[in-house]
Amino acid sequence: MVSNAVVELAAYSVFAFAGILLLLQGLAKEVGYYFGHRIALRKENPGEGVAVVVGGMLGLLAFVLALTLSFSSARFQERREGTLAEANAIGTAWLQAQAIGHPRAAEIARLLEPYASARRDFVVADRLSPQLDATTRRSNALQSEIWGHLSALVRERQDPLVSSLMNALNTTFDLATAERFAFALTFPPQLFWLLIGMSMVSMSALGFQLGLRQRPLRLLTFLLLGMWTATMTVILDMGSARVGSIRVGGQAYDWTIQGFQGGVTVPPLPAR
Repeated sequence: MVSNAVVELAAYSVFAFAGILLLLQGLAKEVGYYFGHRIALRKENPGEGVAVVVGGMLGLLAFVLALTLSFSSARFQERREGTLAEANAIGTAWLQAQAIGHPRAAEIARLLEPYASARRDFVVADRLSPQLDATTRRSNALQSEIWGHLSALVRERQDPLVSSLMNALNTTFDLATAERFAFALTFPPQLFWLLIGMSMVSMSALGFQLGLRQRPLRLLTFLLLGMWTATMTVILDMGSARVGSIRVGGQAYDWTIQGFQGGVTVPPLPAR
């Protein structure tokens, strides 16, 4: 429930999410500073190991941030490469259907054009947009219709050209399923809460150390918190599809659709 609320907040406004995260970290640091300052006023000496422990905690937090940033970047790259592979597969199937020169193949090529548009709309749709479900249903309907024409073509002709078209369409539909799966994967909530928890504890420990020294260093601490917050926001944005502003575009599908314009013309052989 809490994870869904966080995702909804990030989807609504990344800046609001970052602001709340920055505020929570700042409060954690001030709480730690308060207790450290009280201990320092009582002339208690907690030992010199505090700096070592705090340094270790900050180092571990930086290491986890690097790992999660790599994870999010890999998920984003997977979605982006999936769109390019699917768009290329649609274009290849369209070219093969055009080359066969059969009414069924021509109908397959015609249906692949709105299919490419539907796949593009699926990729660029917002998380809660009604267009998302509509494009999924349209893609499934077009897949069934295309495969029906292919089945009729296979029963009529069994030659390498038709077999190649079948393989091309099968690859196209498999890539659509893989892309849908990639977009359905979200940033693991356990990993997200691990980041938030480690950040809060680390900032509290940092504030405690500064309180012992009675040096708040609020400006430098604010810059540090801003860096942590920006990194965690980018991690959540890249790791989750349709959340925030870092998204996969539909340019590859647009280029494929542009290639459909004009169809395929068979030029005459040059005179010899």
